[in-house]
Amino acid sequence: MQATLVSQIFLPLALFVIMLSVGMSLKLSDFVRVARQPVPVFLGILTQLLMLPLLGWIVVQLFNLPPLLAAGLMILTFAPGGATSNAITLLARGDAALSVSLTAINSLIIPFTLPLLTALILTWLSLESTLVRFPVIQAIGQMVLITLLPVVLGMLFGQYCPNLNHKLRSLFRSLALILMLMTVILLVVSSWDRLIVLLPQLALPVLILVLAAMSLGYILARMLGLDEPQQITLLVEVGLQNAGTALLVTSTLLQSPEMSASALVYGVLMQLPAMLLIVWRNRAWLFGVLKQLAVSS
Repeated sequence: MQATLVSQIFLPLALFVIMLSVGMSLKLSDFVRVARQPVPVFLGILTQLLMLPLLGWIVVQLFNLPPLLAAGLMILTFAPGGATSNAITLLARGDAALSVSLTAINSLIIPFTLPLLTALILTWLSLESTLVRFPVIQAIGQMVLITLLPVVLGMLFGQYCPNLNHKLRSLFRSLALILMLMTVILLVVSSWDRLIVLLPQLALPVLILVLAAMSLGYILARMLGLDEPQQITLLVEVGLQNAGTALLVTSTLLQSPEMSASALVYGVLMQLPAMLLIVWRNRAWLFGVLKQLAVSS
């Protein structure tokens, strides 16, 4: 299957369904919660929107990445959080309500900030030829249609059809996961030759970015005296970016295989520290299960 078909049809559809499932899990109370616990929410938003791109720029400069790969990695830092971070926060026994609140606010902000920041970084990296193919206003409109609109629709559905929403929410979440997984697999297959060449350049910068961002979120949360579940939430929300949204920009809007390679490599490698975190946070339960298995055998 051609990469263009995947990026132009499958990826937007997958992201629309993902954001619809996110909206179906949100309530107005998730936004109201900001007033009740403003410190962790504003710390998360401030770190995700300002400090994370700065950290990404440091990594890009440290490894002296080529402009297209650097742009792809920077675009990732403009797309924080998402449905994946909500799930990982829950599995890692973090503050799921805080995670959802951050996703709710980001879903309103990112469709507008991401295209503007993308245009800025393309100019900064002297990628004018790519910038010509990226009309910012049109990109904002597409981001609103593919990411913000389904969130609003999902919330309205949950508000006015709560019983049906409760029944369908897990189904849509599973469908979103399957669609995204299929899209990533198709993009990897269609871009395999290029990915193999670029992987040595991207693997270490991507892992450094993930670990540094996770550490940043955790350290700032500890410094401000947040409780342990909130510390874990900031670790996840700051550390793990929305690779699906980044792929939408790099593959669908910019149609750049090199930029998309950064997002694809990130989407795969970020799972490693995420899985280690989940195992570590559930180690007592896992050790208990292993102990019971050993005794029964």
